[in-house]
Amino acid sequence: MNTVDGKYLMLRGKPLVREKQQICYGDMNDKYVLVLGIMSTKVYKGKEVPDQVLIQIQSTSDGKVVKVGSKNGLYEAFEYGLIWLESELKAAK
Repeated sequence: MNTVDGKYLMLRGKPLVREKQQICYGDMNDKYVLVLGIMSTKVYKGKEVPDQVLIQIQSTSDGKVVKVGSKNGLYEAFEYGLIWLESELKAAK
């Protein structure tokens, strides 16, 4: 497997990477990763923040989406996504 050199923000021992409106969390050596897509934003206290966020659990082997949903706000979407990811990874063992 090819790896990308560089430093990433690590959360709970796994990389968290953002590129434009997409956030990917997880280890590519695991069976699944969490992908969050920022679908819309809103202004809160003068700052643009994510509003509608698409949550996907994707297979690292073929990119197939195994679970999908959406939530309002990045915090809620990330929390749900972490629960889903942990559940799928446990089931895959």
